[in-house]
Amino acid sequence: MSRDEAMTEAELPEREGMDYDVVVVGAGPAGLATAIRLKQLAQERSEELSVVVVEKGSEVGAHILSGAVIDPSGLDALIPGWREETDAPLVTQVSDDEFYLLGPAGGVRLPNMLMPPLMDNHGNYVGSLGNVCRWLAVKAEAIGVEIYPGFAADEILFDEAGAVRGIATGDMGVGRDGAPKGEFTRGMELRGRYTVFAEGARGHLTKQLIARFGLDAGREPGKYGIGLKELWKVRPEKHRPGLVQHAFGWPLGHSTGGGAFLYHMEDEQVMVGFVVHLNYQNPYLSPFDEFQRFKTHPLFRDTFEGAKRLSYGARAITEGGWQSVPKLAFPGGLLVGCAAGFVNVPRIKGSHNAVLSGMLAAEHLVSALAEGRGHDELASYEGSWRHSAIGADLKKVRNVKPLWSRFGTFIGIGLGALDMWTNTFGFSLFGTLKHGKTDAASLKPAAQFKPIAYPKPDGVLTFDKLSSVFISNTNHEEDQQVHLKVKDMALQKASEHDIYAGPSNRYCPAGVYEWVEETSGPRFQINAQNCVHCKTCDIKDPNQNIVWTAPEGGGGPNYPNM
Repeated sequence: MSRDEAMTEAELPEREGMDYDVVVVGAGPAGLATAIRLKQLAQERSEELSVVVVEKGSEVGAHILSGAVIDPSGLDALIPGWREETDAPLVTQVSDDEFYLLGPAGGVRLPNMLMPPLMDNHGNYVGSLGNVCRWLAVKAEAIGVEIYPGFAADEILFDEAGAVRGIATGDMGVGRDGAPKGEFTRGMELRGRYTVFAEGARGHLTKQLIARFGLDAGREPGKYGIGLKELWKVRPEKHRPGLVQHAFGWPLGHSTGGGAFLYHMEDEQVMVGFVVHLNYQNPYLSPFDEFQRFKTHPLFRDTFEGAKRLSYGARAITEGGWQSVPKLAFPGGLLVGCAAGFVNVPRIKGSHNAVLSGMLAAEHLVSALAEGRGHDELASYEGSWRHSAIGADLKKVRNVKPLWSRFGTFIGIGLGALDMWTNTFGFSLFGTLKHGKTDAASLKPAAQFKPIAYPKPDGVLTFDKLSSVFISNTNHEEDQQVHLKVKDMALQKASEHDIYAGPSNRYCPAGVYEWVEETSGPRFQINAQNCVHCKTCDIKDPNQNIVWTAPEGGGGPNYPNM
């Protein structure tokens, strides 16, 4: 039973509200950059602007997950001189850059001189994007931005003309049955002249906005990957600060896109991660288990000898790039960062573009606010990004993803590298290729494949999902409404189970979904308390029958140093 079925809107106490010039949804790099730049520009103009950022994580950075090798161009533009600050969030520069093509028993290192120039990581930093966001939050509050972590934006507010006028945070203290509990607290309305959505990949409110305003009209479908990551403390003799290693090939087959990385940061910590493109076809494939297999490769397993695993997480990654970026402006609001899809896929980088997009949005917002405007469509922002540094970054790599998808790993990567080389000189041999169908539509019936027998985890180098979720510090109140909605349970049984052999049990990296065999037949069980908010289910379900909605604020993972 939903909350609205248990208690009608008329029966609920009225929400309290607060009014701002700009409301920002999401305290990631894009949202914080938007807020900081708004305040910077207001100070330059000797004007007053009220800016609020609402964040569903228990603290800023709690839900931030990225590799991360960070291109500092965004930070350089937003806060010049950040490197000289004593609490600078990035301290380890890339010292060595290695690329490998893997087979089951070995690998070939690709010469750096063959890599397109934009793939060179020297000058970039290895570090925690979560910690960068925590640092940016301090900067934002120091300049007058209000930040409210632990409050999930649950509902978009519209005015009589249909323009966005803000958001409402979710009610707290609602029981599993949809009825208010003793500690029930009504959500709050945060109303703004403009609202900026910086929710990250596959944001649940962004998804609604795209549908309501037709923001994806004339664009290619959104494309995604699932990124999984572990943070390890390694032995001193295994640690090489600044070493960046990327690999593709084994354990994924030729037809499944993806790859792996190892990044050595400070304090004898190594980040190891694995990305699987979500347009894979085999419903028996498990991205989590492929990640565990990767760590056993002879070229990399030695790094983890005598090491301790500290944390684990997973998050969807936008991969559509240039062709898939939706319209970014609509009446009353804007999209920025990964909500807009600004990840450069071959570089596995998006935080620099996230910051730059927030700054770009702020410039257009300040101009509109100075003219006394509000709740209108900032067409100037939509018209500017493709001609900015963001557009230049994405246009050069626009064909890498479709070439990889069309020709497979070995041929596709080679053609993608060739295209990146020619784009260095301002032209492409391929024009602009299309992505084709959605990631959900790419899955094929289980009858066309054989089940994959993954090795059992050893608990030392390889692990199971539940022990991994435990070290992600994921927590949701057990007696709250399930935030993962199945629109048609009969369809889930007839299609997801009977035709596709229950891929949700495998594509979910947190053990949320399972088909439980009972005497009356299989039952679809949702362990929502395990959810790490990766959004893979919302993307990959073959019928788009699972919808991710926001749980109570403060729930989900609490990533340290990720």
